[in-house]
Amino acid sequence: MSLVVLAGPAGVGKGTLVNYILEHEADFMLSISATTRGPRPGETDGVQYQFIDKPEFEKLIKNNQLLEYATVHNDNYYGTPLEELTRAKALDKHLLLEIDLQGARQIKNRIPEALTIFISPPSWEELETRLRNRATETEAQIQTRLLTARTELLAAGEFDHQLTNSNLEQCALEIIELVRESERGN
Repeated sequence: MSLVVLAGPAGVGKGTLVNYILEHEADFMLSISATTRGPRPGETDGVQYQFIDKPEFEKLIKNNQLLEYATVHNDNYYGTPLEELTRAKALDKHLLLEIDLQGARQIKNRIPEALTIFISPPSWEELETRLRNRATETEAQIQTRLLTARTELLAAGEFDHQLTNSNLEQCALEIIELVRESERGN
């Protein structure tokens, strides 16, 4: 069982890579993050997120029950409950965490043996195209994500491995192979 951290800029395809891995590899599972924001249309508690209130989240922080957490836009908490790691171990599955740079750094400090993988876009232009093609953000939000992406890309060297997502299947297979190598102790 491995703890696998996937990070990279918004629009790089982390979620699509995770979905591919989960569809093709039975011994992987995705961590379900906790958040204090309300569910969006179509979201189900315990599926996309664990939706909890701020006092409950703050209790998790106080009791050291989170692998990582952050406050987003000075409003809502997001984090990875420690129980997700326990659940993965009980199921003997590799736990995938799709998180931001701040969360990845917290995980590496707390669990140095975690396998950290930074996903980069094939080019800056392709990243911007992917963000725009999602059609989920306003122009201001896209600009904010692009500004954040510049900082995130500079931190890629902090990760155990760096992959470029120019071909979804190839990149997903590289992630799987890195996990298998880590499992074998290579």
